[in-house]
Amino acid sequence: MDPLQFLVPLDWLAVVGPALPFAILVLSLANVATRRRAHTKHVEQAADGDSVDRYFPHVFTTIGLVLVSFLFTLVQPTGGAIISMVAATVLLTDAFEFEARNVEARNELEIERPKSSIAIVPIVIVFALYYSLVALDATFWSGLFA
Repeated sequence: MDPLQFLVPLDWLAVVGPALPFAILVLSLANVATRRRAHTKHVEQAADGDSVDRYFPHVFTTIGLVLVSFLFTLVQPTGGAIISMVAATVLLTDAFEFEARNVEARNELEIERPKSSIAIVPIVIVFALYYSLVALDATFWSGLFA
């Protein structure tokens, strides 16, 4: 008996659960790509005006990463909690980095790269790659020796 079965109906999660590490990996890699594009947009916006706007695809991948990692906590509690904390840290650093870019744009300073966000995202990718490889390895070996 699953301890969470009365809190959340987990029947649909049994179908989606094995794909969640791959979804986290894809979202974390997409987050890196959108982070780069958001930085170039912020540099362009700062050159034109005195403020920068949020880049919607980057916001989507960041929030999606956090939500999918929280969902992964229901499938694998320990691993999900670890990757959820790191994904929440990505969301938090993105919020502070965006405000820093606004301050730099208002004061007509050079727009710096989001250093703390760049430092934390590889940690998410490493964890997501680990859980994806574990899931891939489990399906490979069980299919080979079944």
